[in-house]
Amino acid sequence: MTNQRYDATFKAQAVEWVWRKTKPARVIAAELGVPRKTLYRWLEVARHHPAAPFVGSGHLRADDQRLRDLERANRDLREENAILKKAMRIFTHDGK
Repeated sequence: MTNQRYDATFKAQAVEWVWRKTKPARVIAAELGVPRKTLYRWLEVARHHPAAPFVGSGHLRADDQRLRDLERANRDLREENAILKKAMRIFTHDGK
Protein backbone atom coordinates (compact mmCIF):
# COMPACT_ATOMS: atom_id res chain seq x y z
CA MET A 1 0.00 0.00 0.00
CA THR A 2 1.48 3.35 -1.03
CA ASN A 3 0.69 6.75 0.36
CA GLN A 4 -0.06 8.49 -2.91
CA ARG A 5 -0.30 12.29 -2.69
CA TYR A 6 -2.68 14.23 -4.90
CA ASP A 7 -2.50 17.96 -5.50
CA ALA A 8 -5.41 20.29 -4.80
CA THR A 9 -6.23 20.70 -8.50
CA PHE A 10 -6.57 16.96 -8.99
CA LYS A 11 -8.83 16.65 -5.95
CA ALA A 12 -10.99 19.59 -7.00
CA GLN A 13 -11.38 18.17 -10.52
CA ALA A 14 -12.40 14.75 -9.18
CA VAL A 15 -14.95 16.32 -6.85
CA GLU A 16 -16.29 18.48 -9.68
CA TRP A 17 -16.81 15.40 -11.89
CA VAL A 18 -18.78 13.69 -9.15
CA TRP A 19 -20.87 16.80 -8.46
CA ARG A 20 -21.67 17.22 -12.15
CA LYS A 21 -22.87 13.60 -12.06
CA THR A 22 -21.01 12.65 -15.20
CA LYS A 23 -20.52 9.17 -13.70
CA PRO A 24 -20.99 7.52 -10.31
CA ALA A 25 -18.31 8.24 -7.73
CA ARG A 26 -17.12 4.63 -7.67
CA VAL A 27 -16.55 4.67 -11.44
CA ILE A 28 -14.68 7.99 -11.32
CA ALA A 29 -12.53 6.68 -8.47
CA ALA A 30 -11.66 3.57 -10.47
CA GLU A 31 -10.84 5.56 -13.60
CA LEU A 32 -8.59 7.94 -11.67
CA GLY A 33 -6.93 5.14 -9.73
CA VAL A 34 -8.03 6.65 -6.44
CA PRO A 35 -9.42 4.53 -3.60
CA ARG A 36 -13.17 5.00 -3.28
CA LYS A 37 -12.88 5.98 0.40
CA THR A 38 -10.39 8.67 -0.53
CA LEU A 39 -12.72 10.19 -3.10
CA TYR A 40 -15.62 10.11 -0.62
CA ARG A 41 -13.40 11.86 1.97
CA TRP A 42 -12.59 14.57 -0.59
CA LEU A 43 -16.30 15.00 -1.27
CA GLU A 44 -16.97 15.40 2.45
CA VAL A 45 -14.20 17.98 2.86
CA ALA A 46 -15.43 19.94 -0.17
CA ARG A 47 -18.98 19.90 1.20
CA HIS A 48 -17.89 21.27 4.60
CA HIS A 49 -15.43 23.86 3.22
CA PRO A 50 -16.74 24.95 -0.17
CA ALA A 51 -14.66 28.14 -0.41
CA ALA A 52 -11.26 26.46 -0.01
CA PRO A 53 -11.65 22.71 0.37
CA PHE A 54 -8.06 21.62 -0.26
CA VAL A 55 -5.40 23.80 1.38
CA GLY A 56 -2.42 21.60 0.57
CA SER A 57 -0.26 19.12 2.38
CA GLY A 58 1.01 20.33 5.74
CA HIS A 59 -1.05 23.53 5.69
CA LEU A 60 -4.03 24.50 7.79
CA ARG A 61 -7.01 26.68 7.10
CA ALA A 62 -6.75 30.16 8.63
CA ASP A 63 -9.23 29.36 11.41
CA ASP A 64 -7.50 26.08 12.27
CA GLN A 65 -4.09 27.78 12.35
CA ARG A 66 -5.40 30.56 14.59
CA LEU A 67 -6.90 27.97 16.97
CA ARG A 68 -3.62 26.05 17.08
CA ASP A 69 -1.70 29.27 17.84
CA LEU A 70 -4.13 30.23 20.61
CA GLU A 71 -3.91 26.77 22.18
CA ARG A 72 -0.11 26.95 22.11
CA ALA A 73 -0.12 30.42 23.71
CA ASN A 74 -2.59 29.24 26.35
CA ARG A 75 -0.39 26.22 27.16
CA ASP A 76 2.69 28.47 27.45
CA LEU A 77 0.88 30.91 29.75
CA ARG A 78 -0.32 28.08 32.01
CA GLU A 79 3.24 26.79 32.27
CA GLU A 80 4.58 30.25 33.11
CA ASN A 81 1.83 30.70 35.70
CA ALA A 82 2.75 27.37 37.36
CA ILE A 83 6.42 28.41 37.49
CA LEU A 84 5.55 31.76 39.04
CA LYS A 85 3.36 30.08 41.67
CA LYS A 86 6.21 27.77 42.65
CA ALA A 87 8.63 30.70 42.83
CA MET A 88 6.17 32.65 44.97
CA ARG A 89 5.94 29.77 47.45
CA ILE A 90 9.72 29.45 47.62
CA PHE A 91 10.34 33.15 48.24
CA THR A 92 7.50 33.74 50.70
CA HIS A 93 8.50 30.95 53.10
CA ASP A 94 11.99 32.42 53.72
CA GLY A 95 13.37 28.99 54.62
CA LYS A 96 11.26 28.60 57.80
